[in-house]
Order: sequence, then C-alpha cells, then structure tokens
Amino acid sequence: MSLNTYGHLFRVTTWGESHGPALGATVDGCPPGVPLTEADLQVWLDRRKPGQNKYTTQRQEADAVEILSGVYEGQTTGTPIQLTIRNTDQRSKDYGDIAETFRPGHADITYWQKYGIRDPRGGGRSSARETAARVAAGGVARAALGVLVPDLRILGYMVQMGPHKADPLAFDAAEIARNPFWTPDRRAADTWAGYLDGLRKSGDSVGAAIEVTISGAPAGLGAPVYAKLDSDLAAAMMSINAVKGVEIGEGMAAAALTGSQNADQIDMGDDGPVYASNHAGGILGGISTGQDIVVRFSVKPTSSILTPRRSVTRSGQPTEVITKGRHDPCVGIRAVPVAEAMAAAVILDHLLLHRGQVGDGPRGKIG
Repeated sequence: MSLNTYGHLFRVTTWGESHGPALGATVDGCPPGVPLTEADLQVWLDRRKPGQNKYTTQRQEADAVEILSGVYEGQTTGTPIQLTIRNTDQRSKDYGDIAETFRPGHADITYWQKYGIRDPRGGGRSSARETAARVAAGGVARAALGVLVPDLRILGYMVQMGPHKADPLAFDAAEIARNPFWTPDRRAADTWAGYLDGLRKSGDSVGAAIEVTISGAPAGLGAPVYAKLDSDLAAAMMSINAVKGVEIGEGMAAAALTGSQNADQIDMGDDGPVYASNHAGGILGGISTGQDIVVRFSVKPTSSILTPRRSVTRSGQPTEVITKGRHDPCVGIRAVPVAEAMAAAVILDHLLLHRGQVGDGPRGKIG
C-alpha cells in the first residue's frame, strides 16, 4: 500500500493499524536544533487520546509516545525522527462477527475491492486510531514553528454538532478547553451534551463541523497553481478520517455573495496593509496574506453504530450489521487536535518551502 506520506520538505510517513502492536510516524525534514522531548509531544496526544469522557470511545489507551531517533540531548539533529505509540487496549474479538461482512459507511468494502484483503479489527489501517501518529508528528511541527515563528498560534474548535451550531458572537477562546466538545460557546456545549447523550444511549451517532484558525502566519506562504497553501490545507484536512467537506474562509457561503461583498478591502496601516474583512480566509491566489488563516471542515457521523444497517457479505449474501465495540458517538470531538496537528505540519512545510525559494519574509515591500 503506497501513499502513506504527506508533505514536501517537512515529510511525515505514518504506519501501523488500529489493533496491531503499535503505530507511529517517521518525520523527515525537521530543522536541526529544535528543542524536543517526549513530553513536548505528549501534551498534544493527551488531548486526542480516547476514554477521557463519556462522549468518546471508552477504549483505554495511554497513547504514550516514544522518540526512537532524530533527537540528541533534547534537540533535533536534522535526521529522521521515529515516533512510536504502543497499542495496549485492543479488543479484536469485538470484530469477529464482521470479518466476512462489510459495515455500511466504512472502508471495509472499498479496501476489499481494491486489495482483495482487509484487516477487520477496528478497520485496520483505515481506523481513526491512525490519527494518533499524526498528532505526534504535528507536535514536532509545532516545536519547530515555535522556534521559527514564535508568535504563530493554531487553534481548533468545534462549531457545529448535528443541526446545532455554536454562536460565533459567543466566541470565548478560554472556554474551548473547559468543555468536552472543544467549543468556544458555553451554551452550545450544554446543548450538545444533552443531545449527544440521547444519541449515544440510542446507539446512534452524529456529524460535526470543526474550524481551525492559524494566527501569526507570515504573508507569502504558498505558491500559485499547484502548490497553493489552501489546496494543501484542504488536502490535509480531507485526509482525516470521516471528513467529507473542507472550506477556506467564507467557503461555500461565498456562492451567495456579490463581488462587492466578498472582496476584502485593503487600507494602509502603520505596519503595512490592513484588510477590512477576511472572507478569503487569509489566503489569496494560494498565498497567505498575513491575516488569520481560517479552515473549516465537516465530519460525517460515526459509521460504527448499534442501529441495524443493511449490507452484504463477502459472498454477496444480504445481511444486517450491528457494529459492536467501543466507538465515538461523535468522531468530530477528537478530530479537533488532529486538525491542529495537520495544520501545523502544512504551515511548517510551506514555511520551509518559502524560505528555500525566496528567503525570510515577503519579497515585495508595500509602503
């Protein structure tokens, strides 16, 4: 199976399966001299790990990351960084009943059609468990960005669960870490708690929408046509399990705007250009403007549910599927730290590409 690597200069290859002995990532292209310890990465993995509350899967994994190479005396050496996370709470027997059956909404059927073999234990390689490796690699990217762009901040949060949306006027960044849904709207968190409780107890699941804001990114990241910053961000988010749609800035809502409404007007400020709005989401022509970069994506409902669904077996016989095991009733909750990790990897990659081509900072002076 090929294409397990993403990135241009900062390159990440993930490996491993949901119920194998371990999973992890090989990170290549990290600059040397970046302070890095396992504790620096663990803080991000702890935000993603399962079993932290009743709204996520009850699989108990410490998600303890080990750095096996690429770091010496607390600093990166510029050589490949090998990250390993042991699986310690697999319950493969939960999947014995579906070894010959395709679960609706899962990649079971497409893996079988493509490869003629699949690992039914938790979805194998297609499991969202793979994203633990991405979060570890994203921690490496964050450490490097902390050295190269100290003022850069990446903040992810949930803005919708099912039909219930967070109020953008109630945005409180401090609230994000206070509730189990990573939402900046306290009232929305209260509503979602009762709503998800009902779905969880009925054996059903629900989708969600997540937004990531990247503040402090310099102007000039990205390139026209085939190396657009927004296309790489969109691809990174779309590669996350269960993501079905990605928007940059105004996104799909831009279709309802006129040109005079959508074009972000520019004035000259004391320190350079100042934009009157940010419908573009901080990217024009594939290149960052220096404004906040805003990415939003939708996550489908978890397909592993106790509600019976029609399907077929490998021999083509009709059947009914109930997926047992421990699953997230809203997979979007744990997608938040994964999205932040992917954003960090993409931004670092483009920062290194930018520096390699034109040096530090934008070339064109304004004013």
